[in-house]
Amino acid sequence: MDWGLKNRISRIIKPATGRTVMLAVDHGYFLGPTTGLEIPKETIEPLLPYADSLMLTRGVLRTSVDPEKSPPIVLRVSGGTSILSELSNEGRTVSIKDAVRLNVSAVAISVFVGAQYERQTLLGLAELIDEAEEYGIGVLAVTAVGKDMVRDARYLGLCCRIAAELGAHIVKTYYCEDFDKVVASCPVPIVVAGGKKISERDALKLAYDSIQNGAVGVDMGRNIFQSESPVSMIKAVRAIVHKNADVDSAFELFNSLKSRGSKKE
Repeated sequence: MDWGLKNRISRIIKPATGRTVMLAVDHGYFLGPTTGLEIPKETIEPLLPYADSLMLTRGVLRTSVDPEKSPPIVLRVSGGTSILSELSNEGRTVSIKDAVRLNVSAVAISVFVGAQYERQTLLGLAELIDEAEEYGIGVLAVTAVGKDMVRDARYLGLCCRIAAELGAHIVKTYYCEDFDKVVASCPVPIVVAGGKKISERDALKLAYDSIQNGAVGVDMGRNIFQSESPVSMIKAVRAIVHKNADVDSAFELFNSLKSRGSKKE
C-alpha cells in the first residue's frame, strides 16, 4: 500500500483508535427521498462534526455538503437500479477522474454474491480497484444482500473474503451471529452496516457487539438520521466506537444529551 493510499485510509479509520464512525447518507441512489433525507443538507450539516467520514453520492456531495467543513468522503460509485427493479444489476456511475476531482478518500461499490448479477458486480469491483489504486484511492466493497440471501456467518464470510481477495481495502457488511468468524477470515478491515431503523438502544447494542467481535467501526445511516435526536445518537455511537463505552452508558449518554437539546441536536 503506497503512501497516498495509506494516508487516505487513515483519514477514515482513525489511527488513534484504529476505528471509525462512518455516516451513510447514500440511500437516495436507489430509494429516492428516504425518510430523514428529504432535504439532505439539513440532515447532514449538524452531524458533520461527529462523523469520521461521509458515505454518499456525488450529487449530494456537490449540493449538500460544505467543502470547508466536510470530513473525509467515501463516494458511492455504483448504481443504475432502483428499489423497483433488480438491485444486483448495478453498474459504475462515477469515473475515477471525477472521484479525484472531488478529493475523495475512498470509493464504494456494492457486490451481490449469490444474486443474478453476481459476476458483473464482482468484476466491477476488481476493475474499480485497478483504476482507484492508480490514484491512491481506497475501495470499500459493500456486501449487498438480496432478498433471498441469509445473513449468517457462512454467507457473509464468503462475501467478505471474496471482496478482500479481489483487493478491496475495506469491506462493509452486516452483523450476524458468530461475527468474529467473519472478521477472522477477512484479511482487511470490516465496518458494519447499520441497516434499517431500530430502537436507539438496539442500534447502540449493534455498534457495541460489532466492535467487541472485531469490526473496526460502523457505517450507520438510518439509525442516526432517523433517530429522534440524531446528534445525540451519533455522539453515543462514537462513545462506543472510540471510547469503549458499554451499551448502558452509551444509552444513558444518548438520553442525557437528548434531554438537553432539541430533537435535531
